[in-house]
Amino acid sequence: MGIHATLRYDDPRAALDFLVGTLGLTEGRVATADDGTVAHAELRWEDSTLLLGPRSGDPRFDTGRAVLYLTAADPDALFARVGGAEVVQEPVDQPYGSREFAVADPEGNVWCFGTYRP
Repeated sequence: MGIHATLRYDDPRAALDFLVGTLGLTEGRVATADDGTVAHAELRWEDSTLLLGPRSGDPRFDTGRAVLYLTAADPDALFARVGGAEVVQEPVDQPYGSREFAVADPEGNVWCFGTYRP
């Protein structure tokens, strides 16, 4: 994996809890600041790693709202487990052959899960 998406959050701990607890990403390394807040976190999905951290106030590095696509062998089973997430798109068959759905995280990023593998 040579590209690692990075997302910045106002509340990275809440984002980490949502992404792991609700969406099923796997928590990797988590570094905390002196005050105990999340300074840097690595999350895994299959063979990919997502980087997560707090907003810095520097617009050159803080991300806006993002849309991410994660592959899932059985999106319907995953959809059944994401209770509590804001549903952006119910499970649907796409014309390009993918079965997918989308939910939003607490800060408005959209997480799409589907069978399409580019």
